[in-house]
Amino acid sequence: MLAYLIKSIVGAVVVVLVMSFIVFGLQSIIPADPARAIAGPNAPPETVEARREQLGLDDPVVVQYGRFLFRLVHADLGTSVRTRRPVADDIRQYLPATLELGLASIILGVALAGVMAALQFLIPGSGGIRLAMVGVGSTPIFLSALLLAYFFWFRLHWLPGAGRLAYRDFAGPTGLNVIDGLLVGRPEVSADALLHMILPALALALPIGVAVGRSLNGALHDVMSQAYVRTARGKGLSETKVLLRHGLRNAATAPLSMLSLQVRLLFGNLLVVERVFGWPGLGLYAVQAFASADLPAVLGVAIIFGILYILVNTLIEIAQSMADPRINL
Repeated sequence: MLAYLIKSIVGAVVVVLVMSFIVFGLQSIIPADPARAIAGPNAPPETVEARREQLGLDDPVVVQYGRFLFRLVHADLGTSVRTRRPVADDIRQYLPATLELGLASIILGVALAGVMAALQFLIPGSGGIRLAMVGVGSTPIFLSALLLAYFFWFRLHWLPGAGRLAYRDFAGPTGLNVIDGLLVGRPEVSADALLHMILPALALALPIGVAVGRSLNGALHDVMSQAYVRTARGKGLSETKVLLRHGLRNAATAPLSMLSLQVRLLFGNLLVVERVFGWPGLGLYAVQAFASADLPAVLGVAIIFGILYILVNTLIEIAQSMADPRINL
């Protein structure tokens, strides 16, 4: 396990370096001038040129990249062109909202996957369920998010469709509102945070549930035809007990691999869903940074998303080895 963790850390460092180089290289392609954006659209050329010299934009690309790596080692991601604040401070402000929404969507997606796979397996002739899964899985994320907002917020008024919390003055110790409400003894805050989270989390969880559920269903059909499963049935165990005790764990490898792929897609979907529901997280922050050609902010968010994906992928690989001892880390 220790050797695997060391290898994962080294791999994470290499991936972050490569990713930072690629995103940093986009500055020479994107037709945007950070000096002009900071100085303002009406600033005279002399002011813009002075700002370029101050930022070191006239230095060779290698020098600029070396300066960027030096700052990165010291957790300095530069200054946002749009907010005029350090990018690291912006990320600390918006990261808890994205973590809370991402964790909720993964948990909800896994739960939906289990329900869908179990229904297909236990109900004979479940063609309608498979057809519904195909329809949901083929719907673009922006369309499903808009439909959820339209029906459950605009038409039915069942759930809030924008924002993260109705209590504007609330500030918890962790930034995760659902947990903070319980920690400070205000369950109404946790309940309100959950209500605001349902629609965006469901929009993110639907593609996860469909993809992982289909993978789990296929793996279950293979596992449940094995000899040890027939032996368990011969002992008189019900089909539900056989499924829970012998089926799910042995069929977990392929769904976990699919979950790893869906988590990677989740980071891209966050940009869309947070924009649709006005969720104040890194996804919305990145969209606003794109619109403002805020390259330091875009680079900072890309690095954070890369680190989060490596962390989640490592946890999934550990879960695979625990589910199937034949998998060696």
